[in-house]
Amino acid sequence: MSKNIAVIGAGPGGYAAAFYAADLGMQVTLIDPEVNPGGVCLYRGCIPSKALLHIAKVIDEARHASAWGLTFGEPKIDLDRMRGFKHSVVQKMAGGNGQLVKARKITYIQGMASFVDATTLQVEPIAGPLKFDSIIIATGSHPTKVPNISIDSPKVLDSTSALDLPDIPKRLLVVGGGYIGLELGSVYAALGSNVSVVEMTDGLLQGADRDLVRFLHQRLEKKFEALMFETKVVGVKDDKTGLKVTLEGKDGTKREESYDRVLVSVGRRPNSKIGGLDKTKVQIDERGFIKTAPNRQTDEPTIFAIGDVAGEPMLAHKASHEARVAVEAIEGQKVAFEPAAIPAVVFTDPEIAWAGLTETDAQKQGRTVEIARFPWAASGRAITLDRTDGVTKLVIDPATERVLGVGICGPGAGELISEGVLAVEMAALATDLKLSIHPHPTTSETVMEAAEVFFGQATHVYRPKKKQD
Repeated sequence: MSKNIAVIGAGPGGYAAAFYAADLGMQVTLIDPEVNPGGVCLYRGCIPSKALLHIAKVIDEARHASAWGLTFGEPKIDLDRMRGFKHSVVQKMAGGNGQLVKARKITYIQGMASFVDATTLQVEPIAGPLKFDSIIIATGSHPTKVPNISIDSPKVLDSTSALDLPDIPKRLLVVGGGYIGLELGSVYAALGSNVSVVEMTDGLLQGADRDLVRFLHQRLEKKFEALMFETKVVGVKDDKTGLKVTLEGKDGTKREESYDRVLVSVGRRPNSKIGGLDKTKVQIDERGFIKTAPNRQTDEPTIFAIGDVAGEPMLAHKASHEARVAVEAIEGQKVAFEPAAIPAVVFTDPEIAWAGLTETDAQKQGRTVEIARFPWAASGRAITLDRTDGVTKLVIDPATERVLGVGICGPGAGELISEGVLAVEMAALATDLKLSIHPHPTTSETVMEAAEVFFGQATHVYRPKKKQD
């Protein structure tokens, strides 16, 4: 018999689950506040930010071109048309998702859902409860607020309001050195803002290996006004002309700086506060994530959870793959979400991407690994791009020569990391990457040559193989 399921939340996890369930012949109801599926990623995250980052890249490359003997005038920025372009990208994709909902004969309800019990939902504005065999929670996450900065001022932005491009502030302070803050900070810097970053820890992008971050750090030191580490914001005041920000250093010393706007980007919190969820057996951990089994089933057998609300990493592609596992579990298959590699990409300039075991995690685990690095300074393609600020690295098990992880820093790293994901998932050996012929001249060759470095046989760098004791 066809199962009747509901999916709460139509982001990359929710609509992927709904579409797959419909393809398998289930009766599907998809519930979300927006007119069409897409979620935060499409409306207020991944997609609009990448549209703006593309604009920033064009501006930066035009300025960089003077080094090649090609000089352009300073760009004339039309914020209204820029917002229009970003909006058109979002609407095109959202409209496409809406058409796919109709093609699959999914019941789409624009509204908010709350639980009556483990199989029943009350959906506003629908009058009366709706009964289902199974329910998938895919409610996503929201930006974290910082108490010292939570003032009622339009000059304080989060990732959502920053994407609306209210103006181009002369001085912008980005609170948080994570990927969202750095991406948006890069956009505003390209548009003409003097951008500063304040970060509580001792460096940018704490989840990434330091040898990858080094190139980005060096570039941002030139592009941004300031990078302030081991520093925190302890107060913000709106004096009508701007924002007075009190900064406190590691030694307790405080100072005050003036900024036109402050962008708060210190992470996200799961949207697990769902009405009536306490009427079920669903459990929530101390960080607010819904607890799930490997098949994404909660402690309530009829309820599943996927995406940001079900745990880190909070990535759209992780949610989409969890969606398939949850739907197959509902269908009755014995499945589990157990990926060997979930790729992460930071769309700054240069981009940083990694998948599988990182060198940092290997050190924390006390795991013996060998690192093979190929510098982009030795890449013919990188030299033709005048972008040698990068590196490709492999994390390899020295005993089996299996590729455990891949990290890349450089322009287009996000497009290259999928080969690393496949290598890790397929338990490829360094020999497999070495013997796979890569096209020349491309930056993809750096993956092959990093494998050659492991064997001490790299054509374009001299790195003799270390003798093992």
